[in-house]
Amino acid sequence: MRIERVELRYLSLPMGQGFETSFGRTTRKDFLLLALSADGVTGYAECVADENPYYLPETIGTVHHILREFLVPLALSRNFDHPRDLAAAFAPVRGHEMAKATLEMAAWELQARRDGRPLYALLGGRGGTIAAGVSIGLQSDAAALVDAVAREAAAGYRRIKVKIKPGHDRDLVEAVRARFPDLPLMVDANNAYTLADRPVFEALDRHGLTMIEQPLAWDDIVDHATLQRGLRTPLCLDESIRSTALARHALDLEACRIVNVKVGRIGGFTEALALHELCVARGVPLWCGGMVESGIGRLANVHLQTLPGFTLPGDTSASARYFAEDLVDPPVTVTPDGAIAVPEGPGIGHAILWDRVERATKWREAWTR
Repeated sequence: MRIERVELRYLSLPMGQGFETSFGRTTRKDFLLLALSADGVTGYAECVADENPYYLPETIGTVHHILREFLVPLALSRNFDHPRDLAAAFAPVRGHEMAKATLEMAAWELQARRDGRPLYALLGGRGGTIAAGVSIGLQSDAAALVDAVAREAAAGYRRIKVKIKPGHDRDLVEAVRARFPDLPLMVDANNAYTLADRPVFEALDRHGLTMIEQPLAWDDIVDHATLQRGLRTPLCLDESIRSTALARHALDLEACRIVNVKVGRIGGFTEALALHELCVARGVPLWCGGMVESGIGRLANVHLQTLPGFTLPGDTSASARYFAEDLVDPPVTVTPDGAIAVPEGPGIGHAILWDRVERATKWREAWTR
C-alpha cells in the first residue's frame, strides 16, 4: 500500500434530537472525516474525538494537529504491506489513540475496497446480522425516561442503556424496573462517581442490571477493582481501556467483568483485534460502544461486531435515531426484532452521499506524497 493522498474534513451535522450525558447536552455532531488514497482506491474513516476533552483528553483540534504534524507525514513517507503495519509505524507517537485510529481505520477500509470485499471479511468476521442496543441520554425526569425506554423497547432494541449521574440514578433505575422488570438494562455513569458513592451502586445492584459502565474515574482501574468486589452486577470499563495492555491489567485486577470496545478509543482496528483476542481467551464478554457517529462510523462498528467475541448488543442504533439526513445510503436501520444487517458491499458496504458531506463540510485540508 503506497499512500498517495490524505484528506481531512471538518463536518457539522444537526441532530434530530439532542443527547445528554453527565458531560452535557449535544445538539450537533461535529467530527472529522478522513479520506486515504492509495493505488487508485480511497478508504474512509470517521474520527470519534469531540470538540471538547470531556470524554477523553483528545479533541478535534489535537487530532488535527497530530495528524498534520506527525501521523500523515509518517504514512506518506513509506509503503505498507497491510493496514496493521500502520500501528507499528505510529508507535513512536505516544498516546493520541483517536488520531491514530482515524488514519488506520481508513487504511483498513481502503484495503477492503481494493480487495472488493466487505470490511468484516478483512477483519475476520462473518456476514448476517448483529444485535442492536440503544443508549438513552439523561431525561428531564423518571417519567420521561420510562417513556423513552418504552419507545426504544417497542422499536425492538435488545438491550437498553440509560445514562446516570449523581442525584439522577437510583430513582431512574427503580422507575424503569417497575415498568420493565425483565428488560435487559444497563447504566452508564461516564465516570461521574467516586468510591464514596458506593451506597448508590449497592442500591443499583438489587435491580438485575446487565452491567454498570465506567462508574469511577476515566483513568482508574484500582478503585474499580475495589468497587467490583462488593457487587454482583458486572462492571464494564470504557474510558479506562485505551489499549490491550490496560485491558489485561484491568482483568488481572478484576476491575471489570465486561469490556466496551470503541475502535477510536484504542487506536484502530489492529488494537481492537488484539483486545478481542485477549477477551475471548479470558472468557470476557465484549460489546461495541458508540460515539453518536454518522453512518460512516456506525457501519465500521457494525462490521467489527461480527467478530465472535461480541456477544452483547452494542450501542449501534438506527441512523434516524440521531440524524434526519445521514451520510450513507441506505441508512443504518434496525429490524422490529432488533437486528442490523451487515453490509456485503466493498468496505463499509454503503454508498457515501457526497452532496450531504459537502453541505456539512466546514473546512478541509489535504496532503500528498
